[in-house]
Amino acid sequence: MGSAAAFHMARRGLSVIAVEQFESGHDRGSSHGLSRIIRLAYFEHPSYVPLLRRAFTLWRELEEESGEAVLHVTGAIDAGPPGSRVVEGSLESCRVHGLPHDLLDGAELNERFPGFRLPDEYRAVFQPDGGFLEPERCIRAHVRLARGLGATVREGVRVRSWRQEHGGVAVELDDDVIRARQIVVCAGAWMSQLVPSLAPLLRPERQVVGWFETAQHGLFDPVRFPVFVLTTGDGIFYGFPESGVPGFKIGKYHHRAEAVDPDAVRRSVDEKDEAVLRDCIRACFPAANGRLLKASTCIFTNTPDEHFIIDRLPEAPEAIVVSACSGHGFKFCSVIGEIVADLVTEGSTRHDLSLFRLDRFSTLK
Repeated sequence: MGSAAAFHMARRGLSVIAVEQFESGHDRGSSHGLSRIIRLAYFEHPSYVPLLRRAFTLWRELEEESGEAVLHVTGAIDAGPPGSRVVEGSLESCRVHGLPHDLLDGAELNERFPGFRLPDEYRAVFQPDGGFLEPERCIRAHVRLARGLGATVREGVRVRSWRQEHGGVAVELDDDVIRARQIVVCAGAWMSQLVPSLAPLLRPERQVVGWFETAQHGLFDPVRFPVFVLTTGDGIFYGFPESGVPGFKIGKYHHRAEAVDPDAVRRSVDEKDEAVLRDCIRACFPAANGRLLKASTCIFTNTPDEHFIIDRLPEAPEAIVVSACSGHGFKFCSVIGEIVADLVTEGSTRHDLSLFRLDRFSTLK
């Protein structure tokens, strides 16, 4: 979110200083792992679909401006037992927004995409526009373009605190103080440290994904295997074709429900982590039930309703907070960068942010 916001604000001619405590495209937060799903049939809520349509356009513009190929269309599957939230929510978004889609039973899905082995009674929504983004390349492209437009991007520097001061803000770094009219806080799992008033609403959570050796590589090629979200009796899983690195990539939402301190996340992956993923592979993707080739940890930062927060702070209107994204935000970075630029320059945006306002939590605090 921060790299996209820096780019879009710099493109509007603003004086921008972006501060990153690690390095662009790092692996300690929520925006790494070589691939992130982008879906148009959004089961979480139909209100996301117009944002996604704009996000697709802006990702293609980023590719053109940067010369980087970051968006890969494979189609997307939302599957599960009849009546499951993933299937019904995806269908609702398709109906509300007129999205092209096919509704398949498990047998039809398995025949069309033989890497899948779902029960015959399952239902699946295939939407052809979905695919995946390469997050590290997306971030670095936004940063490089932002710098080219005059933005200052400071890496390896931590923001210690910030405060209101003389109609603006003062931002204290390790080695400096920045004074500005407005601040945009895109701190992900570290949001509670910089905006303590949000702490009761945010739950950083350890997440694990793995890449598993496939017995039949062709079944998991991007031309034959779409990205997917899948509900089983064990929870909601998501996965990708074999691309870029060897292995079929899979994760489970809320992996083992481990709340974490973002500065002390266990990065190693153990047998229990692997078992969470392998149980689903064994049942639903048997041709990918090979060795664990690679694993990665990241952090979800969840709100109570798992929708985003994009709003000005009531107690400090000079501050715009852009977090947390509850494990499904990366695909929106391009459009959220545009939204931030709108809010900073115009005070409003044409995009509907009603789902993401802070005041929805008034009864939850």
